[in-house]
Amino acid sequence: MNIVAGCRYLQDKFAFSKAQFIILAQKIAILSCLLLLVSCQAKSQSTNILAEVKIARVVSGQTLEVLGMAEQPNLISQVRLIGVDAPDSRQLPWGDDAKEMLEKLIDSPQKSIKLEFDLEAKDKFGRTLAYAWKDQVFLNEQVLKQGYALFVARSPNHKYDNRLENAQQWARLMGKGIWNPEKPMRLTPGEFRRMNR
Repeated sequence: MNIVAGCRYLQDKFAFSKAQFIILAQKIAILSCLLLLVSCQAKSQSTNILAEVKIARVVSGQTLEVLGMAEQPNLISQVRLIGVDAPDSRQLPWGDDAKEMLEKLIDSPQKSIKLEFDLEAKDKFGRTLAYAWKDQVFLNEQVLKQGYALFVARSPNHKYDNRLENAQQWARLMGKGIWNPEKPMRLTPGEFRRMNR
């Protein structure tokens, strides 16, 4: 039964006047809109969901293989760190350095981290897109702050863009990693990948 039919039923059943019927219909319409807004808001807040996973392997300075994702706890899933564009493993020495830095940040007896999700959960390669946290350390930010990757904003995932961009600016000012003036990285990871396909 739709809203208008429901209101007409109530008007006939309880002998509402036309004015009362219009007020009732307006209240029901407003209530329906409020319920719709609340349900939409609940979906947008789901971007703060955290999942605890175990590290199977650090693939690169921007990609992890993890165990414990959702309904398949024993299946290895790839996770791409949002906002981080680390050098390719063939882009020596920066690719190896970025991977080693991320391994060092994660290293602990249990090797578990928390993943925080944003609006888009997967990339075109099927990798999960996430912000990674080890205890209170924001791994995406640390890779950038230590100078082992570039910040690249990727729509629609913008939750920590300012924080990540500031981390990159700090590394650049301090001459860390790829920003070292004595041994700078000459090609961005994207340029390197395009030239070495």
